Amino acid sequence: MPVVGAKKLEIILRKAASLDIDHSKAKSITDIVEQKLYDLLLIGERNANFNSREVIWEADVPLTKGFLETIQKFKKLEEEIEAQDILNFLATMPPLKYPLEIELENKLPEIVGALLFIVANLIKEISPGTRKPSEEDIEKARHILNLTM
Repeated sequence: MPVVGAKKLEIILRKAASLDIDHSKAKSITDIVEQKLYDLLLIGERNANFNSREVIWEADVPLTKGFLETIQKFKKLEEEIEAQDILNFLATMPPLKYPLEIELENKLPEIVGALLFIVANLIKEISPGTRKPSEEDIEKARHILNLTM
C-alpha cells in the first residue's frame, strides 16, 4: 500500500512544481518518499532511545528549518494525504522499536506532503525545462536525497 495514490501524487506534483507524471513513474517517486519517511522515523527512534523514552515524539524526528518551511508550502497546496494510508505502509516495513506518539502520527501526512514537495522541486531543478520527468531525473533526485537525508 503506497503512502499516496497515483492520482493524488499527480495532483500534488502538478501543484508543487508543474510536473506531469505518468503512472509508470508514480511508483518510483512514492518509493523515494516512503524510504525517506522510514529513514526519518529510524532517526527519530534513535533519538527517542538517546532521550530514554520508549515513544517516538515529533521532536525526535530530524525536521530541519527548511523541511518545516516546506511543510508550510505543502499546506498551501490544500491537498490532503490520508494518515491511514501512511500507517498501512508503515505496517509493511520492519517494525520500529518504539511506537509513534499520536501527535507524530497526526503529523505524518504533512511530513509525507513535504517529502513529495521536495522530490517534485528537486526534479524541477534537475531538469528545469521539462514537465515530464525522465526516470533518470527521478533517480538523480533519489541520489540527492540519499546524500542529504
